[in-house]
Amino acid sequence: MSILNHLLLVLLFVPLALSSPFYPPTCYSKILSMAGELTQMAADLKRDPETSDCMVHMPDLHLDVHNACVMQKMRTYISLVEGLRQRRCAYTREVRKLGVTLRQLFIFMSQKCHGDLVFTIYDCAALER
Repeated sequence: MSILNHLLLVLLFVPLALSSPFYPPTCYSKILSMAGELTQMAADLKRDPETSDCMVHMPDLHLDVHNACVMQKMRTYISLVEGLRQRRCAYTREVRKLGVTLRQLFIFMSQKCHGDLVFTIYDCAALER
């Protein structure tokens, strides 16, 4: 009887323990995490010896998803990354990943999560830091 009680307790609590820490990301949380990753990725590419020579002229990328100017900033940065094709570092995996991920974030913000976002400020200078 004791073994049956222990087995019943294990079968009851294991699914609860496995499912409790997982929360599916919302559109807003996905955009926040992608913006943070992209900001860090661009900074790392500017410091990386392999890509620093051609990324040095690129502006710093700071993405504030609450700023209404962020869409224009992303469009400009996407075109700058795509313009790196003449340079050698444009063909590295990291630079291509930056461009693709930035385009994905732009699509998420403009199409998929458009209703979930609220732009609280309109300060383009704040994105230029």
